Amino acid sequence: MTDVQPRRTATPAAEAPGRTGFAARIDAATPPGRDRVVDALRALAILGVVLGHWLVTAFVATGNGAWDEGLRVASPLKAMPALVPASWVLQTLAVFFLVGGYTAAKGHRPGEPWGSWARRRTARLLRPVPVLLLAWVPAAAGLLWAGFPPDTVRALVKLVISPLWFLAVYGALIALTPLIVAFWHRAGLWGAAVPLAATAAIDAARFGLGGPEWLGWGTLLTGWLVPFHLGVAWANGALAGRRAAVSLLAGGAAAMALLILYAGYPASMVGVPGAAVSNLNPPTLAAVAFGLAQIGLALLARHRLERLMRRPLAWAGVATANLAAMTIFLWHQTAMMAVTVGALLIGGGLPGLHVHPSQPGWVPARLCWLPVFAAALAGFAALVHRWERPRPSEASPGVR
Repeated sequence: MTDVQPRRTATPAAEAPGRTGFAARIDAATPPGRDRVVDALRALAILGVVLGHWLVTAFVATGNGAWDEGLRVASPLKAMPALVPASWVLQTLAVFFLVGGYTAAKGHRPGEPWGSWARRRTARLLRPVPVLLLAWVPAAAGLLWAGFPPDTVRALVKLVISPLWFLAVYGALIALTPLIVAFWHRAGLWGAAVPLAATAAIDAARFGLGGPEWLGWGTLLTGWLVPFHLGVAWANGALAGRRAAVSLLAGGAAAMALLILYAGYPASMVGVPGAAVSNLNPPTLAAVAFGLAQIGLALLARHRLERLMRRPLAWAGVATANLAAMTIFLWHQTAMMAVTVGALLIGGGLPGLHVHPSQPGWVPARLCWLPVFAAALAGFAALVHRWERPRPSEASPGVR
């Protein structure tokens, strides 16, 4: 796909004050060869992850008083199954791995020592993680001192730590990019069939042959290698035509429907508390099929995204989100929990925050809290974003 050329605005600086002037400066500073569609897809994937966690994770107050309340994690998807299709919109990890494969392949330098490659590409992923973990040591101690039960504190810390599995898998695939690129050059698009078949075999062993549950964790690599490999393919000129995108969308959607209707896979593409099987932890064959459909849809949308990203204001928002991608990913759960716990201590149980998500009214109440979560996240980002910033030699208007 041809890189999108930045549009140079003819509007004088004096006529473009405030946000428009800022957007024009971001637009003008963008390197001409930067593919803005890839950054837009990454921003959409991050938005899906954040909104997914903010909308499907509820904290139900269980105590009798403001200072001795416990909180337990619940999900509206369990109480209101009609909301399950929302998980098809908000579970966007396949797009993230697609973009990861694309950018890793574009950044791969033939002949570069593997150690140098791994350090260079994983440094930004790992740099801000210790800050989050260190911040939660006094936070957890403070919650215990405030009277929250240990089970509540344990549940909150688990929600903070659990998304780090994504970084481990993503970092492993980034580190293995030289091997994946070499495999692409030998096998082409059909190379994606290898991890796809491995995922199917692991699921068959787990669900069909009664194998041990730990076998499923193998799909953390095989399942997410499928979209990553397709990203490498995209970076090397494949998947450029409409036919490939339509085939991925139709084939993935059909496979997902068959697996849900006839093979017993859950319809939700995110985990539901109490469910016997999760499509996400670890990813199942149904999740991989869903990811293929999602990738097809993303590729079909790329021309519209190209046009949208020529608008300075839209591009400025995407570029800013990409600059803070790791901060947003790592701290969005903390922002939600800070608002939830703070509101509980100040005002007691509140709709959309502390009541059980079993009634339709919970949804509009939770939507009203999203701007508050976003404001809290912006505050945390202002404090910790400097640990995400690359060295000056690596800086750019977006995430590489």
